[in-house]
Amino acid sequence: MKNKLTLRLDDSLIKRAKKHAKQKGTSVSQMVADYFALIEIEDTSPSKKLPPITSSLTGILKNTDIQEQDYKSYLEDKHLK
Repeated sequence: MKNKLTLRLDDSLIKRAKKHAKQKGTSVSQMVADYFALIEIEDTSPSKKLPPITSSLTGILKNTDIQEQDYKSYLEDKHLK
């Protein structure tokens, strides 16, 4: 069953999407459908699942204020001094 979906986009983006669709010999609707189908495939692919050890470690650093710069500073201190 197909239903209608309304998207609100900038005029310039709509023009580019229509131009791209015409070049590819498809419609903007089909491009959007293909995109969402691709996302669904990516979300359910086995490669998205983490290995057991990695999975067991996720979330153990909750409530920490560690920033990327802190890690970079740690590495500099460890390897450059």
